[in-house]
Amino acid sequence: MAELRNIDLNLLVIFQHLLEDRNISAVARRLNLSQPAVSNALRRLRSVLGDELFVRTTHGMQPTPHAERLGGPVGEALALLSHTLDARHDFRAEESPRRFRIAMSDVGEIYFMPRLIEHCARHAPGVRMDSLHLSGADLRREMDAGRIDLAIGAFEGLGSGVMQRMLFRQGYATLFRRGHPTAHEGMSLKAFRAERHLVVSHAAPHGQVNQSLEKAGVALDAHFSVPHFSAVPHIVSATDLLATVPQKLADSVAAHFELGLLAPPLRVPALQTNLYWHRRFHRDSGNQWLRAITVDIFADAP
Repeated sequence: MAELRNIDLNLLVIFQHLLEDRNISAVARRLNLSQPAVSNALRRLRSVLGDELFVRTTHGMQPTPHAERLGGPVGEALALLSHTLDARHDFRAEESPRRFRIAMSDVGEIYFMPRLIEHCARHAPGVRMDSLHLSGADLRREMDAGRIDLAIGAFEGLGSGVMQRMLFRQGYATLFRRGHPTAHEGMSLKAFRAERHLVVSHAAPHGQVNQSLEKAGVALDAHFSVPHFSAVPHIVSATDLLATVPQKLADSVAAHFELGLLAPPLRVPALQTNLYWHRRFHRDSGNQWLRAITVDIFADAP
């Protein structure tokens, strides 16, 4: 193992960005460095650590197994150091230029991001937020490394180091365009099955709605599908398809896209949406602020 005194901290910062971007030019732009400077830093790291670390492929600079193993600990160490240095002063939302990274699904972006952005515009004009689509082992690794400030949704297997709080529970609603010739509130299951449907195929953790549709006799492979929720209101507003989606998404898009809502004539388990953050940042004042505004804006009353 290389002695710590032989490693320049700046080299580890470049290593971390290479893990994220897999592209020397992108890292150079991100850090306001020249490409030769980033390439030289990579050469120095290779020499110190005794490994290629990144190999050029048609898909960019791919990390070696050794670089993958280093990624988590290095990211965690850099994040801890950054938060420690920032902790000299309490977080002041109205003055802070901090950028937060929040993991959420596409349906989460539609529901959460507009109101979070509006809150920042009013109360924290310098704060910025990035949303990311991560789940499973990828989300766990990024949270362990300190690269994700918050996750909002229904995630499992994040490990003992991640804390959580319930925001709300919700059911589902079926969207249809206003003027649809046959869709209406109170329609029977038989009539519902006879309609054409739009199915969200990659709906995790909302896959339970697809299971409920199948149990009710709606053959999913006989209908249209899209991989994500973001396209649903656009398609439903221009067709006679029905789409069964989370209630809060339906409420958010119905008026804007001139859509009607009906309670689907089938049983779908309620979906619970939680807030997740890493235990290491439980007392970080910026993270506390972000959690507090998310709860204040979105959480159901106790």
